[in-house]
Amino acid sequence: MSWRKLGSRTVFENPWITVTEDHVINPGGGENQYGVVHFKNIAVAVIPLDDAGNTWLVGQQRYTLGQYSWELPMGGAPRNEAPLDAARRELREETGLTAAGWTELMRLHTSNSITDEFGIVYVATDLEQGEPQFEETEDIQIRKLPFADALAMIIRGEITDAISVAGLLRLAVELKWQKTE
Repeated sequence: MSWRKLGSRTVFENPWITVTEDHVINPGGGENQYGVVHFKNIAVAVIPLDDAGNTWLVGQQRYTLGQYSWELPMGGAPRNEAPLDAARRELREETGLTAAGWTELMRLHTSNSITDEFGIVYVATDLEQGEPQFEETEDIQIRKLPFADALAMIIRGEITDAISVAGLLRLAVELKWQKTE
């Protein structure tokens, strides 16, 4: 038996998310209330990668965590905007970089037990440096580092953002496979 929704009510909404409480029949046949966070944007993240094997991370204080976070340049793509266009915009805004080469690396769901958030990670190559264009809510530090150092930051627990961890590890696997072929 699969989940069956009997009813739903919106308990919170803003320009970025809608939170609903759904009355459901669970797979075991019992009735439950299930909270769902619906994201109005698609998450887009970018791994900038130069010819020397360097990447860029952005660091900022994350309100929800109450702590500083190192992560990939990323943001939201409104449903009426092509995700790649949003990725280009976010890379330029947060790092000042533009890229001539773009490859979609992966698609993922960030926490599928409570949210329908969907993300896409891109790799950007053939990079050119410009000036960042931070938004009002962003107080970002930019860090250029060898890709291997970003992986080490994951191992040390210094990068914990799910999309960043997944994207960087996936690219590490892709790069290793390319070397063994």
